[in-house]
Amino acid sequence: MAGTSGVNTTPTTVDGADIILSPEALGFLADLHRTFGARRRELLARRQERRAEIARTGKLDFLAETAPVRDDPDWRVADAPADLQDRRVEITGPTDPKMTINALNSGAKVWLADLEDANTPHWDNVVGGQVSLYRATRRALSFESNGKQYQLGENLAVVVTRPRGWHLDEEHITVDGEPIAGALVDFGLYFFHNARELLNRGSGPYFYLPKTESHLEARLWNDVFTHAEQALGLNQVIRATVLIETITAAFEMEEILYELREHASGLNAGRWDYLFSVIKNFRDAGPEFVLPDRAKVTMTAPFMRAYTELLVATCHRRGAFAMGGMAAFIPSRRDPEVNAKALEQVKADKEREANDGFDGSWVAHPDLVPVCRDAFDAVLGDKPNQLDRLRPDVDVAASDLLDVANTPGDVTEDGVRANVSVALQYLKAWIGGLGAVAINNLMEDAATAEISRSQIWQWINQGTILADTGEPVTKTLVRRILDEEVGKLGDGYDQARTLFEQVALADDFVDFLTLPAYALVR
Repeated sequence: MAGTSGVNTTPTTVDGADIILSPEALGFLADLHRTFGARRRELLARRQERRAEIARTGKLDFLAETAPVRDDPDWRVADAPADLQDRRVEITGPTDPKMTINALNSGAKVWLADLEDANTPHWDNVVGGQVSLYRATRRALSFESNGKQYQLGENLAVVVTRPRGWHLDEEHITVDGEPIAGALVDFGLYFFHNARELLNRGSGPYFYLPKTESHLEARLWNDVFTHAEQALGLNQVIRATVLIETITAAFEMEEILYELREHASGLNAGRWDYLFSVIKNFRDAGPEFVLPDRAKVTMTAPFMRAYTELLVATCHRRGAFAMGGMAAFIPSRRDPEVNAKALEQVKADKEREANDGFDGSWVAHPDLVPVCRDAFDAVLGDKPNQLDRLRPDVDVAASDLLDVANTPGDVTEDGVRANVSVALQYLKAWIGGLGAVAINNLMEDAATAEISRSQIWQWINQGTILADTGEPVTKTLVRRILDEEVGKLGDGYDQARTLFEQVALADDFVDFLTLPAYALVR
């Protein structure tokens, strides 16, 4: 259907779409696209240039040209609003009505409303998620299923919305014949419809920014924020937390905070995407960058410790919150032994983060909220955060961030098989419209599939030898395992298998599996 001048949208039957896709909202999106679309394309091209340089040199380092920013002791990010001062427990999840209500009622301090990796960008999902957020902001969201009524309670989590990354287009909204960036659609619709309402209710428009690869991309976000605020007559009301989930961003943490300093509130340690980025960028740099089985790569690996220690020290030096990684475990209603073991691991993980200086951390299920809260309560007490813990003991060099070789563990056939099985199950669900999927008592999103398929690609192309069988990882071996795993899983995996082979077995590495996957759902 036609929107405002030069803007076209795909029809949808989602209840409330007429409000979300109003002519005024579409005009706002068109302005964002016309103002920032060209810069976004330039920065995406720059990613390719940087990746080519890493492939040529096998190296990455802190930027010489931004040393003055890192060396200046005086600048700090903007003060956090009152309702973002305490972030000790954050729950993540998609924005369908049931998940929205459960997350907001979970007892967590913050809900990461995920329009990105936990959401398949079916057009109805994109619009429906915005409808859920619009109604939740106004306390007008309810849901009924199988006779059970879901209602919003009194003490709700603060909403921090995660738009899609810069690399994804939204094919269902075109401006002057071009698809608009998914990032601008997700940010723009939420901000346009809810910013004033949130402020009137004592909160504000808060965001998580994913897949950022450089301080220049952070600068683009800052300019988008300023432009959007001015368009609505608001002044620096946005606060953004950047996920440090790419290896290139890890070398620019301080610069990213600097570029966003008028709007920044923190950085987050995004674990699985970070590992995916390490593999993607150094996939052909030699065996020293080959990681062991995914399940064996823990946060205590030397290069992961360096990354998280640097994140905490950087954030607190600049007055920003350091947010820990995801506890993806989903408690089983039928297996108390599995629960007990997994909850001990979650407890230990959250205690390590709290003791390292993080100000809060993520969980994927309401039952984990108390586990995370207890770990941070023990360290924080009555304090809302530990911004005052500056970590002067941290001294991380470029070599520490790239010390993949000292990661304990081997590559095994079981590891290959696990990657194949989880990726197949996730891709089938994603194509079917579910972006957050329970697999083996874990809540998985697109990051899991990314690291699974990228490990397979790297192991094949590095000629990695399996520690348990002595065989090299080859396309033939992976296809045999694919046959066996599809046989175990049953019917309905044809599309998922084809997509997996496209992103894991092709000669050329696909930057993001969601790019070819999007063609299957749009």
